[in-house]
Amino acid sequence: MIADSIRTCFPAAAKVIADRAEEINKLNVFPVPDGDTGTNMSLTLGTVVKEVEALPAGASMEDIAKAITHGSLMGARGNSGVITSQILRGVAEGLCDAKGSECTVADLAHAMRHGRRTAFKAVRKPVEGTILTVLKDVSAKADWCEHQKGMTLVEALDALVVEAYESVARTPDLLPVLKENGVVDSGAFGFATFFEAFVNAFEGKSGDLTDFKTTVDADKAAKDQVSSKVAIELNDDWAGSKYRYCTEFLFHANSAKFDEEKALKFLSSMGDCELLVGSNPDYKIHVHSNTPDKVIGRMLKDGQIFEVFIHNMDLEAQERTDKIAADKAEAPMEPEKELGFVAVAAGSGEADILRSLGVDVVVEGGQTMNPSTADILAAVERVNAKSVIVLPCNGNIVMASEAAASACEDKTVKIVLAKSVTQAFAAMFVVDEEASLEDNIAEMSSALAEVRDGEVTTAVRDSAAADGTPIHDGDVMGIMGGSIEVVGHDVKQVTLDVIQRMQDEEEGDTLTILAGQDLDDAAFADLCAAIEEAQPDLELDAHRGEQPLYPVIFSIE
Repeated sequence: MIADSIRTCFPAAAKVIADRAEEINKLNVFPVPDGDTGTNMSLTLGTVVKEVEALPAGASMEDIAKAITHGSLMGARGNSGVITSQILRGVAEGLCDAKGSECTVADLAHAMRHGRRTAFKAVRKPVEGTILTVLKDVSAKADWCEHQKGMTLVEALDALVVEAYESVARTPDLLPVLKENGVVDSGAFGFATFFEAFVNAFEGKSGDLTDFKTTVDADKAAKDQVSSKVAIELNDDWAGSKYRYCTEFLFHANSAKFDEEKALKFLSSMGDCELLVGSNPDYKIHVHSNTPDKVIGRMLKDGQIFEVFIHNMDLEAQERTDKIAADKAEAPMEPEKELGFVAVAAGSGEADILRSLGVDVVVEGGQTMNPSTADILAAVERVNAKSVIVLPCNGNIVMASEAAASACEDKTVKIVLAKSVTQAFAAMFVVDEEASLEDNIAEMSSALAEVRDGEVTTAVRDSAAADGTPIHDGDVMGIMGGSIEVVGHDVKQVTLDVIQRMQDEEEGDTLTILAGQDLDDAAFADLCAAIEEAQPDLELDAHRGEQPLYPVIFSIE
């Protein structure tokens, strides 16, 4: 029964948020770094749990939806709590439309769409890179799952958990203030955590999540993307919001003719982050303002107010900074290493491999999305080592890496000129932690010379191959050593042709191949099988790289 599942799983998921509230608080820098997102989400969910648990045995999904709607409205705290309340309301109402007693993938997709519409309707000015972005991405993934023939509910839920964390990992690229502070969005992270805990409870897994590790490879990879971006920094340089007071209260309208749009227009004139959710006569009001007395006075003309909370966000922001500083001061310092490594990766799979080989910090970037000197310098400074070797993994990133090395004043920084991620793999294989910096640079540089690279991508404009063969927009191109040598229409055939040409030039022993994000598992398995048949003497080392633009990259040694 859908209703029974909600009653069982919701409290378990709410407890996880309560346990991890402080962790979520520390991420909180948007819309202001007041460090209360986790607390507010926990309080909101806690009120829902009380109302749901108060229902009699056998309560219908409609009864549970009403309890979720009322409980989340009454208990919603802060910007994040109010938005969370609307997500919960929309999803619960969507589940009421299920035709059978058990939830189907179609029911799940419908509920997520309803949750998305309800939440976006409540926010006048949605901002990309927040909880709403993750909700939108998860809903889109649910729509995709609905159209996958034979997909089970458990498979769909697992896919949505992975999408939630992948979306969270993207939030710093959508909201500059997150990237500046080295964090993902706190509300987005809280939503993903709650969703995963709910799914775990539904599937009979542990609901207590203590770290980013799970037994599901895809889920682990998605959460590793998040963990790599959760390097919480102090926020001492925050200049302060234009508005000081977070003002929120419950409002009971005196008239059935209460004008919601007029009230919202007034709230927006008083500050920002204005929210008015609920339905006549009961509403929750939230606004950041410098004059909470005027907000309350004006709304008293239209009805009654109760459960008023006014928070000084300047003081809360300072408290958050002080807590982070105290935690850092108390944390045991790892001894400084002699040698550390920074590398650039275009895909999550590439990043995972680099970390497994000993790279301390992986910078997101690659073709068409080159990281800046500042990005590389920040990564170098995060490495707790006296000397750092940077592997650019792309010819276009070499100059930025060299500039970062020159700008670093407190440690020795050297560049090993890996111009591809597969070259970086080879370089990291020969690292000797007992050897000197100079000896490691020499060995790593020698390893690069043994690697011959190949890439397969799609043309985006008309051009010509190295031998003059015309290339048209949409053609598949095979690249050897930076030169376009093969042109065709099929990724598999072009890959096979490039490998054959490279083997004809000089036979190698090992082929390392990485699948891009546009090459699915089935097509990758088919390609690998074709390579093994065509090149029986090559040892194949296949991985998912998840790089964009290039469905296949590989190297031969």
